Amino acid sequence: MPTLFGIGNCDTVKRARAWLTAQDIDHHFHDFRKAGLDAALLDGWLAEVPWQQLLNRRGTTWRKLDATLQHSVVDAASAKALMLSHSSLVKRPVVRWGDGRTTVGFDADAWAERL
Repeated sequence: MPTLFGIGNCDTVKRARAWLTAQDIDHHFHDFRKAGLDAALLDGWLAEVPWQQLLNRRGTTWRKLDATLQHSVVDAASAKALMLSHSSLVKRPVVRWGDGRTTVGFDADAWAERL
């Protein structure tokens, strides 16, 4: 069963959850704003997904950061530290599929092919 990680009020997460439900795919939802985002979980994602793909540089949280802090993100370690302190900087949704693989973002066509 896939686990979908994200924030409950994120529109993309809502679309992804609705798509999974419409496909009759049982899944678990982990709201990391409520249930937390720990270092071990983030390390697992970073082992599979490049930090540049996981860090959301298009959202409001990123734009509100001080430019010095934005420019300090230069590698996986600095991205991880920032995402741990600001969980909304994680691009959503992150999905841990039943086969153990991790994907970032919602793409209905790619998800349909995966299944």
